[in-house]
Amino acid sequence: MDWNTIFSVTVESLINPTTIVYALAAIGLNVHFGYTGLLNFGQSAFLGVAAYGLAMSVATYGLPFFVGILVGLAGAVVLALLLGVPTLRLRADYLAIVTIAAAEIVRLLFRSVSLSKWTGGSDGLQRFSDDFYSRNPFTTGVNLWLFSFDRRELWVMVVGWTLVLIASLVVFLAMRSPWGRVIKAIREDEDAVRSLGKNVFSYKMQSLVLGGVLGSLGGFVFALSRAAVQPDTFGTEFTFYMYAIVILGGAARVLGPILGAALFWVLLNFINALLPAMISDGLIPRWVMDANQAGAVGYILVGAILILLLIFRPQGILGDKREVMLDAR
Repeated sequence: MDWNTIFSVTVESLINPTTIVYALAAIGLNVHFGYTGLLNFGQSAFLGVAAYGLAMSVATYGLPFFVGILVGLAGAVVLALLLGVPTLRLRADYLAIVTIAAAEIVRLLFRSVSLSKWTGGSDGLQRFSDDFYSRNPFTTGVNLWLFSFDRRELWVMVVGWTLVLIASLVVFLAMRSPWGRVIKAIREDEDAVRSLGKNVFSYKMQSLVLGGVLGSLGGFVFALSRAAVQPDTFGTEFTFYMYAIVILGGAARVLGPILGAALFWVLLNFINALLPAMISDGLIPRWVMDANQAGAVGYILVGAILILLLIFRPQGILGDKREVMLDAR
């Protein structure tokens, strides 16, 4: 087997743009789910709104790049308000229902034929990242033994990991402030917090906005790394991957989403590179599986590993079972 290729794909997935996107998205979801206890199943909508806010501003309306960034961030704030106002006074499961429906509504709006003049429909939008790449300080890529990235990927990774650092610092400082202590208290017992005179609805709304804005940064990186946006990439499975990442790394931990994103994609890419190689070399008989089935089997194996994690370490790798532990019974 070509172990160099297998390990190269695996090592690259530690730091590549996909890992950055999911780390940022999971950092935002961790604010919602890990720290506040909000069951947000529509985090992909925040990424989609941010990505399309940037793409439509530049490609459709010809606005400057940084105006598009502001439009995307404003869109994430507005979406959080639209989701939170009718649901945050109700039980947590109402938010889960509304957010998973909202994510699908946002996706279908972006791929709507009637709005394709502005959104590009199912084909999406391109030609909005030129200003970003024109600021690229790298003249060449990097090509080492186990990984290689071109100059565009390097620029995206530098910007992306800087955003991950900033987002993690924001969460670190916020959760150690009086505001953060109230947020975590709401997760444990919001009635007790309400009895102390705190406006639980207001704090939940602030958390929803903060997590949505942090997650929307992943939408920008996602769009810029591909120099294109397409609505079907922001489906509900996007959010399910984020939950797997948060659970894997450890909910309510600053570094949990980063570790979870890296491990999730390392594991998935390693299995997806290993299985076809084993099939090609005859180590796995074709009557067991063929190369077309290897991708699906890879997801099954990763899912089985996550199930075992929930059984034997339900708080995740970095999580504390005394604080946030998912009940795996």
